[in-house]
Amino acid sequence: MNETYQQFFAKASQPIAYTSKMMNRHGIIAGATGTGKTITLKVLAESFSAHGVPVFLADIKGDLASVAIEGVANPKLDERIKKLEIEPFEWKSYPTRVWDVFGEKGHPIRATVSEMGPLLIGRLLALNETQNGVLNIVFKIADDEGYLLLDLKDLRSLLNYVGEHAGEYTTEYGTISKVTIGAIQRGLLTLESEGAEHFFGEPALEIRDFFSLDDDGRGYINVLSSETLYQSPRLYATFLLWLLSELFEELPEVGDLDKPKLVFFFDEAHLLFNDAPKALVEKIEQVVRLIRSKGIGVFFVTQNPGDIPGRILSQLGNRIQHALRAYTPAEQKGLKTAADSFRANPELDTMTALTELKTGEALVSMLDEDGRPTIVQRAFIYPPHSLMGTIDERTRERLIRESKLDAKYREVYDRESAFELILKRTQREQKEADQLAQREEREKENARYRKTTTSSRRTTTRRTTGLQKAANSMMTSIGRSVGRELVRGILGSFLK
Repeated sequence: MNETYQQFFAKASQPIAYTSKMMNRHGIIAGATGTGKTITLKVLAESFSAHGVPVFLADIKGDLASVAIEGVANPKLDERIKKLEIEPFEWKSYPTRVWDVFGEKGHPIRATVSEMGPLLIGRLLALNETQNGVLNIVFKIADDEGYLLLDLKDLRSLLNYVGEHAGEYTTEYGTISKVTIGAIQRGLLTLESEGAEHFFGEPALEIRDFFSLDDDGRGYINVLSSETLYQSPRLYATFLLWLLSELFEELPEVGDLDKPKLVFFFDEAHLLFNDAPKALVEKIEQVVRLIRSKGIGVFFVTQNPGDIPGRILSQLGNRIQHALRAYTPAEQKGLKTAADSFRANPELDTMTALTELKTGEALVSMLDEDGRPTIVQRAFIYPPHSLMGTIDERTRERLIRESKLDAKYREVYDRESAFELILKRTQREQKEADQLAQREEREKENARYRKTTTSSRRTTTRRTTGLQKAANSMMTSIGRSVGRELVRGILGSFLK
């Protein structure tokens, strides 16, 4: 059954649509602050959901969870609807699940330390190359010795143990510096101060829970509450990258589909690449290149296309560019880069248009059915069908309580893992060390006793020999009968 569809979402001289089977070829939504990126994201998310495509997005400003609430008319929206000739226009709500790393504004999202792996943990801790090398060794030791690293206390416990036994591991695994172990531990303290301990543990997220449909066949919009998470930019970016990598690792190859299995919006995408090591950027490039064969579409949302490395940007075929500001030489260069990224339209001066676009207006180029970029057009984005604004706490609590996933993720559990196993191992090693020390002390006591006994016997022998000589001398001088009584007496006294 062919499920390919086209969905109108903007209008130039004519309505502009995207083709569903090209949505796993990825895209970018760019533009300066306040130019309409969030509304564009929301409109696309609504259209995906309506056609049975689940969505994941991060809600940095707290105004995306309102997709769960039916929109309300107002004069400004009415004017936009009439101008774009999209009447009749129906206000709608969409199936929504709210998530929160900290478990306060949505279902908790947790991962285990082992699942995240040394590369992303190293990114979280801002480790240098040497420190990353040692962290890789620590993870290898955990794998080889069967230590589950579920939460941060597991990792901290293993780091302590490896640091204290560094000499024992060096021959097999390589040099492990206690100074480097200490630096990693300090990084963990910083990470915990940012609240990351809430993220690590169990029950860990099952990524397939993002793929739910409601009873009407509409895809759930998974909204990650990120107002607090965004205050720790490295944690925010690494967390979203982990989610993306989980999708890549967990899903089977499906080839080209009529529509995506899920669309992932990566807001504030520039944070992903800020100070990122080369190895991490290469991993991101690989994931973006290959994940489309898993049926996943990725949209990067950022201020300027120049925020995205060229080799990744070249893979983003669907482009929606809102207004850019160009006051400095660097900004002017970024403006030119953005203009040059579009397929030229002989009737449109792209460079000029980028500085003139109004709020809600954008330059749009989408992939056609054959995968070719359409010529760039200046267009107005349609308004969303859901509420524009934030939701109240009562509505948020209702979304959490009514979700089938509430019971699944609400309670934390802590099964036996590295912390408990290393504690038992340390206690066992301490007990063995105490027993060895006691045995050595007993052996020393026995040696001292034997030495003392031998010395006493030698003294007694010397005393006995002297008295015998004296007795013999006395017997010789005073006679046999007297001597016999004296010797008896003397021998009697020695024998007592």
